[in-house]
Amino acid sequence: MDGSDDGKREGAARRRFDGEANFPDGRSSDLCLKCGFYTAGTFTPYRQWYARVGRLASALTGLGVEPGATIAVMDWDSHRYLECFFAVPMMGCVMQTVNIRLSPEQVLYTLNHAGADVVLVNADFIPLVAAIRGKLEKDVQFILLRDADAPAQPGADLPFVGEYEALLASASPDYIFPDFDENTLATTFYTSGTTGLPKGVYYSHRQLVLHALGLAAAFGTAPANGRIHTEDVYLPITPMFHVHAWGMPYLATMLGLKQIYCGRYDGGLLLKLIRDEHVTLTHCVPTLLHMLLTHPDSAKTDLSHVKMVVGGSAMPVGLAKQALTRGLDVYTGYGMSETGPIVTTAHLSSAQVALDLDAQAPLRCRTGRAVPLCELYVTGTDGKEAPHDGAAEGELTLIAPWLTQGYYKEPEKSEVLWEGGRLHTGDVATIDANGEMMIRDRIKDVIKTGGEWISSLTLENLISQHPGVGEVAVIAVPDKKWGERPMALIVPAGGQHVEPEAVRSRLQAAAARGEISKYGVPDEIRIVTELAKTSVGKLNKKAMRDQYRAV
Repeated sequence: MDGSDDGKREGAARRRFDGEANFPDGRSSDLCLKCGFYTAGTFTPYRQWYARVGRLASALTGLGVEPGATIAVMDWDSHRYLECFFAVPMMGCVMQTVNIRLSPEQVLYTLNHAGADVVLVNADFIPLVAAIRGKLEKDVQFILLRDADAPAQPGADLPFVGEYEALLASASPDYIFPDFDENTLATTFYTSGTTGLPKGVYYSHRQLVLHALGLAAAFGTAPANGRIHTEDVYLPITPMFHVHAWGMPYLATMLGLKQIYCGRYDGGLLLKLIRDEHVTLTHCVPTLLHMLLTHPDSAKTDLSHVKMVVGGSAMPVGLAKQALTRGLDVYTGYGMSETGPIVTTAHLSSAQVALDLDAQAPLRCRTGRAVPLCELYVTGTDGKEAPHDGAAEGELTLIAPWLTQGYYKEPEKSEVLWEGGRLHTGDVATIDANGEMMIRDRIKDVIKTGGEWISSLTLENLISQHPGVGEVAVIAVPDKKWGERPMALIVPAGGQHVEPEAVRSRLQAAAARGEISKYGVPDEIRIVTELAKTSVGKLNKKAMRDQYRAV
């Protein structure tokens, strides 16, 4: 940007909101009326949403909020959240997206650690916040978020400075956003993890923009499946508090897509929105895909127009086959809280899309190729880069311009994360001659039995293809002779029966074909009613190991 006074004034004018007519970039209001946001039964064109972003910035400024302040958000997925995605960072403030599924003690820790100055609270979370308010280290201002069907009066006593819609109604849309360095902190959130206190991950304006551009290049150039374009209808099924809903709302807004925000997740509502709003683009973790496929309303919902990126944890081949049978264009994306998150996608070539579904499913479950501007490395235990032969395993490390630079206020953990100048993922991976990367397991989830490493993900893929298997997890349990042995935990698909010995026979046959080691066949296969999961729906293998360690 021009560093002169004239350049700064022009930059400010470009960011000035016109709530009645046009976008600052010159697009007409006619275009705005063709796309926008659906939430809680109402549709808001981008033109009006754009003005609301300005009103939110004005309202926060009116409360005394200054650049550098941290604004925390505790809400279900909504248009309000998206307004915060833009207004808060553009003011020069930091948006903290609070994981509403953490325990009250963990929520308290994240608010104090981030130094939240203002907290926007959905009425559903008032009891939680009221319970921890006395332990907040700052004199926090609270803003009430209330859905149309929420009670008029909050159910607990919090000193709200105002209600969100009332504050916006009385604020001006004509807000001039300041200039600041692109490396200014924009957002922070906390990883749920499975051990210890949550870790703060943070991103700058530059990183958010570059990640959105990287996604646009990766998804917009896909040749045969999963291509994102300006006529898509977008519904996130990844919480907005989790890595900015994988960064996809920023991409969807940049492209001007119609966006649908459903509030709290409900299988019936999600399927209804997919059906009634003609949703074409979404993303979720495997457990939510499983929920949609097995929901009672699923059979009467046409899914053949939906593109779905699956990530967060490995997508079993059996689950992919179920989705493909329903017509879903399902495929894998890979990333972590620390990576923005998406750094690879498993887009298929035109020739691969022409294969039968049985042949396609494993290809769609690959971790995929790096998105533009991202470099992948697999490093062996000897510290050297592993050959790209699809077989040599090692830890996956990354370089990309949008990776978090560390953990907030934790320099020692940040140094470990970036040891050697690359971000360490903690995942075991391979890369083949075509640049296709495949995650073999988490380092902490690899099963070490008698000196041999067994991939839990490989076993889960094989078991998932057995008829009647709904969900599966393979974990390590202690063994006096071998150190560790694999144990398989299976949740049958609704109303079906799974015989453990039949699953064992399938794995023994795979061992006979050389697909897995004979030592990989679990000694014990248990049928269970549910699998432990983290706050974002991933399999919580630490909790499972703890649960079954002494059983």
